[in-house]
Amino acid sequence: MKTVTRLSLAAAVALAVGSCGGMQSQQSGMSFFVTSAGSAKGADLGGLEGADRHCQSLAKAAGSGGRNWRAYLSASASGGYPPVNARDRIGRGPWQNAKGVVIASNVDQLHGANNLTKETALNERGGMVNGRTEKPNMHDMLTGSTRDGRAITGGEDTTCSNWTTSGAGAAMLGHHDRQGLRDDDASKSWNSSHLSRPSKEGAPGCSQAALQGTGGNGLFYCFAAN
Repeated sequence: MKTVTRLSLAAAVALAVGSCGGMQSQQSGMSFFVTSAGSAKGADLGGLEGADRHCQSLAKAAGSGGRNWRAYLSASASGGYPPVNARDRIGRGPWQNAKGVVIASNVDQLHGANNLTKETALNERGGMVNGRTEKPNMHDMLTGSTRDGRAITGGEDTTCSNWTTSGAGAAMLGHHDRQGLRDDDASKSWNSSHLSRPSKEGAPGCSQAALQGTGGNGLFYCFAAN
């Protein structure tokens, strides 16, 4: 009887170790995730560099810090510098989530018939992010981008001053769960659905309160560029 107990315990330990090893193996191969947390300053991410650092930090904590992580964010032309396209920052692909599911094989597929859904757009720990039907709703992702992943032209602020302000302004948002108030292309867009706006209480459009008010939490996508 004791022998059976010992064997059962040994088998259980081996199974647990194998499971942990499998999870670590999957996460070491992770090349895409949704941030589990945003900035305490709403859309003020410290610019593109600050957003990249946030991706790198979260990836490192999840055991995938050995890659070059980039935030999927576009930036407008400013101060003599040309615009930056999100699609040009993230490498060539393919990209897979923390559970090894491929969301896109290349940049063109990512901006076309991709496999990005609520079930596959996981955070760096492999957890699902709340969608439109859950409370609190966190489906709005910061992108500042058109549907083909490029910076938005024109005079309107769509990047919260290139991700440096939590005050007045706006950010283009996408829906990671591909759901919205209407059954249209904008509501189903993962990267270019609608602009943020001031909250009902008057909080400016780039603030955390405003982002939460439209169904977000200041989260964004991270991709491994290598």
